[in-house]
Amino acid sequence: MSNKKLCIAIPASVVSDTPHLREKTAKIGLIGRAAAIFRVDEIIIYPDNPKVNQTRDTGLVATLLAYMETPQYLRKRLFKLEPELQYVGVLPPLRTLHHPLNRRMKDLKTDEFREGVTLSRTKEGTLTDIGVEQPALVLGTELPIGKRITVKITEVAGQVVAKRANRDEISDYWGYVVTVEKRTLGKIVKSGSFDLVVATSKFGAPFTSVAEKLSDRWQNAKNVLVAFGSPTRGLYDIAKSEGVRLDDVVDFVVNTIPSQGTETVRTEEALIASLAVFNEYFCVTKP
Repeated sequence: MSNKKLCIAIPASVVSDTPHLREKTAKIGLIGRAAAIFRVDEIIIYPDNPKVNQTRDTGLVATLLAYMETPQYLRKRLFKLEPELQYVGVLPPLRTLHHPLNRRMKDLKTDEFREGVTLSRTKEGTLTDIGVEQPALVLGTELPIGKRITVKITEVAGQVVAKRANRDEISDYWGYVVTVEKRTLGKIVKSGSFDLVVATSKFGAPFTSVAEKLSDRWQNAKNVLVAFGSPTRGLYDIAKSEGVRLDDVVDFVVNTIPSQGTETVRTEEALIASLAVFNEYFCVTKP
């Protein structure tokens, strides 16, 4: 598994320019797909307008992204029928390795990893729904009921037996986590959690002019954050509104779409374009 963690920061207002819930859901679907395609490990949703209560928008984005990342066979156990989920039918499937299509016990393989939800305890361990006909018995320490866990299959004869697994054991891309931040982007960056912070902006340096220097930093960084602006305000304006200079708090401000043919580039479009460029030059998708 790669020892590099790739995170993206998107604003709470990412769907504020889209009036209808169906279209908001579709837009979030594009973000989730882009994150999975380019092996993003964490999606951070940050408040970008201190003058507005963004709780509702943040909740919608976080819920839908988390719903997308959850394997289909676990969604009914982990999500209640909420108004935000009214149009989840328009969300595209991630088709990542932790979303297996196999639903039959006989097709399970020893050492296979699966996501599951704990159902009940027995003397031997915890019965866990892993998306096949019968629950798997997860041996070992008592686990809280109703919680999502990652397991590794150890036995498939008769009853499926598994053990608790850590995502660090898995060499393949295993989805993203969603983090809702109360801190502004500037405070997130200043926290020191990232070795490299890249801001995307049409006012930034053309990518080709900083590619070599950025490549050196990227290859050596353990935790990388790529930040994106909102539909109505870029990162320079967002930073200014919280009283900081963008160039002072990030390592690079990069324009990945030079000579853009439109007046604005939507967040989900910038996300796809930027991660595609970084993937091509820095091979971020390779373990």
